[in-house]
Amino acid sequence: MKTIRGPAIFLAQFAADAAPYNSLADIARWAAGHGYRGVQIPSWDGRLFNLARAAESAAYCDEVRGACAAAGVEITELSTHLQGQLVAVHPVYDELMDGFAAPHVRGKPKARQEWAVQQLLLAARASRNLGLTAHATFPGALVWPFLYPFPQRPAGLVESGFTELARRWRPILDAFDDAGVDVCYEVHPSEDIHDGDTWELFLDKVGHHKRACLLYDPSHLLLQHLDYLEYIDLYHERIRMFHVKDAELRPSGRSGVYGGFQPWIGRAGRFRSLGDGQVDFSAIFSKLTQYDFDGWAVLEWECCIKDSDQGAAEGAPFIARHLIRAAGRAFDDFAASGTDEAANRRILGIG
Repeated sequence: MKTIRGPAIFLAQFAADAAPYNSLADIARWAAGHGYRGVQIPSWDGRLFNLARAAESAAYCDEVRGACAAAGVEITELSTHLQGQLVAVHPVYDELMDGFAAPHVRGKPKARQEWAVQQLLLAARASRNLGLTAHATFPGALVWPFLYPFPQRPAGLVESGFTELARRWRPILDAFDDAGVDVCYEVHPSEDIHDGDTWELFLDKVGHHKRACLLYDPSHLLLQHLDYLEYIDLYHERIRMFHVKDAELRPSGRSGVYGGFQPWIGRAGRFRSLGDGQVDFSAIFSKLTQYDFDGWAVLEWECCIKDSDQGAAEGAPFIARHLIRAAGRAFDDFAASGTDEAANRRILGIG
C-alpha cells in the first residue's frame, strides 16, 4: 500500500488583496507556517499565478516552483474550476456565469465558451511544465436545470446533453493526455456530473478516456445523502485527487437537501471547517490508503460560521492526524508457518 501525501491547502478561498494573501510567495510562506506541505493553485487568480506564462515558459514555471520551495511547500495541482464551469453553460445561467470569465468575453456566450476551452488547453501545458500529473476542474452543465423530473423531461434530453458535454471535453482530454496529466472532475451539485450515475454516463460518452478522472470531495456526497465510502469502493481506480472538506446535513420540518432558498448559514446542508461536520474522515483515509491512493490530501475550506484563518490553522494538524503510514508488512507475520506447496497439499488432505 501507498501513503497519502499532505497536508496541503487549496488557495482559492484564501487569496485576497492584502498581504500575505496577495502573492504566491507570501501565501506559500503563510501556508507553510500553518504546517502545510503543499499548495493547490487557482489558475484564474492573477495575484498568485499567470496561466498563459506558465503554459509558454518553462523558466517562469521554474520561478514558481522555486518560490514555493523556498517557502517550504510543493505545488500539488493547478485548478481551473471557474474556467471548466464555462465549457458548458445552459443559457439560464449565462448572466450568473459571466463573472467567471475574462471581461472581453462577458455577454458573449460563444466567445466565452471558446475562451474557457483555451484556458483548459493552457492549463494542460502549464501542468506539464510544472511537472504535475493531475489537474482539478469542473465539467460545466447543460442538463442541471432539468434535475428534478417534473415536468417530465422529453425523451432523449439527458442523452443529448451528455453527448454534447462529452463532445466539448474530448479534445481537452486529448490535450491533457498529450501533456501526461489527468483531468480530475469535482463531482458537485450544479454540475452535470454530480453523483456516481452521472459520472458513469459522462465516462461512457467520452469512451472511458484514460485521462477522465475524479476529484473526491466527500462534502458534496454527504449533502446529497450518497454513501461516500462505497463511492470510493466503486470509483477508486479513477480517483486522482482528494479535497478534505467537511459538511453537515441536519434536516428539519422546514428544510432538507434542497435548502429552501436559504443562505448558507440557514440551510439544513452546509459546509463546515474540518472536524465540525459529519464526515467520517478516519474511514475515508483508511479506504483511500487501502486502495493505494498516493495523491495529496488538500484542505478546501468553506464554512459560513468559522473564520478562514482559524479554519486554515486547524486544518493542517487535522489532516496530519488522519494520514496513515501504509503498513510495510502484515501484522501477523510473526505467526507465519513457513510452509511450502507440498505442506499445503498435506494440510488440505490432497497431498
